[in-house]
Amino acid sequence: MKKLTLLILASAFTFTAAFAQKDTDAKLILNKLSKQYRSYDAVKTDFTLLIDNAQANIKQTQSGTLIARSKTNKYKVTIYETGKHVSQEIISDGKSQWTYLKDANEVQLADADNSEEGFNPAKIFTMYEKGYKYIYTGLQKAGGKTYQAIDLTPEDSKATFFKVRLMVDKLKNQLYSAMIFDKNGSRYTYTLKTFAPVTRLTDSTFSYDKKAHPGAELVDLR
Repeated sequence: MKKLTLLILASAFTFTAAFAQKDTDAKLILNKLSKQYRSYDAVKTDFTLLIDNAQANIKQTQSGTLIARSKTNKYKVTIYETGKHVSQEIISDGKSQWTYLKDANEVQLADADNSEEGFNPAKIFTMYEKGYKYIYTGLQKAGGKTYQAIDLTPEDSKATFFKVRLMVDKLKNQLYSAMIFDKNGSRYTYTLKTFAPVTRLTDSTFSYDKKAHPGAELVDLR
């Protein structure tokens, strides 16, 4: 019994040490990624979004563009139909959020969700800094390349998702993908196709333009 107890303690110590080491590795990778991102005024990325829910028999892919300015918590997400026809826009100036739905010709106005449990596109590169536990899970292959994988878990039990898996390109020091595990069984995978810093960006980029959406009905949800 004494030998068994010592073996269990030794195993527990080994696991704890490994977990701490992986946690340190994750922090180093994420800090490096965040530092580079924060050095830019704003960034623009083209991405694909895979929505997968096996229970609901849903599996669809969309393409889009994200323009984000993390320092002021502002962003613009554009989702496209086939080609470059806009089907949806989500715009936030850090205080308000506008969601334009082309099919309904409607724009929904709401307060921006700046809470820790909300998923903010502008914080995708820095979200780990507050309200998350994280661990480096090793190298994983995707799209013919190998990436550093890190799992983030929200500390707030009220969050609508229970895990975010980040895949980081070590050589480029860039985020490759983010997979969000929703509590309803859905998985949302954002894969970045391009990434570039943006300069000389005006605040009008992050404001809703009525002229660009003629006849759209405004629904105020505030």
